[in-house]
Amino acid sequence: MDTQETENNEAQDAVVLSKKEKFKKEAKSISIIVITVLIFRSVLFEPFRIPSGSMIPTLMIGDFILVNKFAYGFKLPFSDISLFGIDSDPVYLFGEDAPKRGDVVVFKYPSDPSINYIKRVIGLPGDSVEIREKRVFINDQPIDQVEIDGREIMSDMDEKFKNYNLKFYKANTGEHDHTIQQDIDNYYKTDYEKRVIPEGKYFVMGDNRDFSYDSRYWGYVDHKHIKGEAILVWFSLIFPFGEDSFKFRPWRIGKMIN
Repeated sequence: MDTQETENNEAQDAVVLSKKEKFKKEAKSISIIVITVLIFRSVLFEPFRIPSGSMIPTLMIGDFILVNKFAYGFKLPFSDISLFGIDSDPVYLFGEDAPKRGDVVVFKYPSDPSINYIKRVIGLPGDSVEIREKRVFINDQPIDQVEIDGREIMSDMDEKFKNYNLKFYKANTGEHDHTIQQDIDNYYKTDYEKRVIPEGKYFVMGDNRDFSYDSRYWGYVDHKHIKGEAILVWFSLIFPFGEDSFKFRPWRIGKMIN
């Protein structure tokens, strides 16, 4: 009888030990996956969802984008995380590169680093920026732009923007050809007094010129606040009638961001 009980106890101990070992292995595997994902997001690429229309027509509300976080240099993982309202400076492992004029960048909103914004770089450190009657001048030269037919663009847009008197232009900003949108009836912030951008700062604007809260309102973006360059739309949904319904936009998947 004692022998039988001993054997049963040993069998139970073996089962418990087996479960513990299995749990340890699973926990280790999950931990490795979580750490890998966190490092991937911190150093390499990070997904974002576009919640507003400030970058229409380049980016639509409901686009899911991928941001290249090493476009301007490899950062020490988690060195630029903002916690409890305290901002930290990124640590670059192999030096850092500067954004180019025309890059679409994700950055920390200067007034609240816990919030991410996405805009296009218009002016670089040392550039002069001026806006006259909706026309942007960089170093006293107007950005090249040509009016284009916007009917195809509007078919992709959120319904609320289709009621405005819109015009579309093909513009060239630095190394990027892209499309901008203007509301002809909107005359707010059409002018911006000529200013020279300080060292280490950038002037950014949304491609949806008259519906963008950007450097015209709150000033420059510090280089240390730039998280990376937006490179690709990997998914896209629009919610035309609220969160209870949606429309899938497969034709936007794989669209490169210029």
